[in-house]
Amino acid sequence: MSDSESEWHQRGFRVRGRVQGVGFRWWARRRASAFGLRGTVRNRPDGTVEVHAAGELETLEAFAAELEVGPLGARVEGVDGFRSDGSLPTHFEII
Repeated sequence: MSDSESEWHQRGFRVRGRVQGVGFRWWARRRASAFGLRGTVRNRPDGTVEVHAAGELETLEAFAAELEVGPLGARVEGVDGFRSDGSLPTHFEII
């Protein structure tokens, strides 16, 4: 981890509701990139969307607040945070 990343944190989020088939992953990637976050987003077989993101704590909190709203067409019922460990890409990608 470089000096510029020394205060970065990593978190996971599971987004519940009508979040698949509405462009949620593409929207999440655009929002995360705008925040300067790195990480991944993917659809889960149970109908949720799973996000792993790394960045400064304040930025992660702002991103999490946006996940609770989602894009037009989505209906977010809840966002569950969880510990996220492991390597993430240097940018934000859909997997």
